[in-house]
Amino acid sequence: MRALIQRVNEGSVTIEDPKYFAEIKKGIVILLGVKEGDTEQDLIFVADKCSNLRIFSRDEENPDDEKMNLSLKDINGEVLVISQFTLYADTRKGNRPSFTNAARQEAAELMYKKFIERVKTNLGDDKVKSGVFGAMMIVKIFNDGPVTIIVESKE
Repeated sequence: MRALIQRVNEGSVTIEDPKYFAEIKKGIVILLGVKEGDTEQDLIFVADKCSNLRIFSRDEENPDDEKMNLSLKDINGEVLVISQFTLYADTRKGNRPSFTNAARQEAAELMYKKFIERVKTNLGDDKVKSGVFGAMMIVKIFNDGPVTIIVESKE
């Protein structure tokens, strides 16, 4: 399982059909890719790591200290989770990416939903928003820093 995390000042997802909109303020946007063969242990590892990463600074207390030392819980931050099978694109051959490493739709959707539930368990239902699995989405990310981190369950 692979999560591309972006620290944000705000983020949102818009879907035209069916009509859907979700947004967050300060927190992280997680683009989540599920790989063929990922397990419940992979899901737990990545969800817990994303929930607890200390990637926010103490700018309120000491504006000169830019050290990343605070977690989402510390800043009362929010999370937006977006399914992103293209994180498993293989571009080594030719110019058209191959997605054979990405999990099949049914398995990926189940893992995506379980991932969201795990993050909600970690942070609270009201702190976690998501896109719609398999939908064509417009995602707006206002990256703060910029800070972008990859978390993987396997080497």
